[in-house]
Amino acid sequence: MKKSISTLAFAFCALGAVAAMAQMRPPQYPIKAYDGDTIANFDLKPGFAARLDKLPGKVPIGNLNGDVTLIQFYDLNCPYCREAAADIDTLVRSDAKLKLVFVPYAVLSVASVRGAMVEIAAAKQLTPAQYLDFHRRIYANRGIIDSAKVLAAAKEMGLDPAKLADVANTEATLNILRDSATFGGEAGLAATPAYIINGVAIVGHPGLKPLQTVIAAVRACGKVVC
Repeated sequence: MKKSISTLAFAFCALGAVAAMAQMRPPQYPIKAYDGDTIANFDLKPGFAARLDKLPGKVPIGNLNGDVTLIQFYDLNCPYCREAAADIDTLVRSDAKLKLVFVPYAVLSVASVRGAMVEIAAAKQLTPAQYLDFHRRIYANRGIIDSAKVLAAAKEMGLDPAKLADVANTEATLNILRDSATFGGEAGLAATPAYIINGVAIVGHPGLKPLQTVIAAVRACGKVVC
């Protein structure tokens, strides 16, 4: 299993490099980040929205029948994802009509892959509200986040670490991460975190207020910018 996990992690990194080279183009919509700069964004290529709907391993939280869906691709060891976690927590708790979907996108290291494997297993045992708390507890850790730290957070949530590890360390779980990495690489999600809303990818974390602005625009006119 260790060998397959390592091989998978290196493959994820290669996918990220290909996506980064492919994503050197001007932003498609004038979406501003918190610092006022336009952040990278583009329409998903034809067929990718349908692929996203079928992608396994997605973890929906918030209002599961919400009027707007925001999808976040993230890596546990991405510093920008860690910074974004507080904004995402605030966003979900302050917007009763929002459906948020987490997609573990372990592209940076073997530790990220191993941690994400535990996340996927835990998601099967936690309610949406519990998973948001679990996610916050994981990011409270300092240093590199690996399977041990994710298991520790799961134990705090009342889950059995040994049983969880048995579920996590399977080829089926690896395949879920492989599917996410393949989708993200081919879609052009060249940085983490990356968001998809209304068929538009936003690459990088724009900040809480910019995300709220995009969500409000989708509600108002069905577009990310009205």
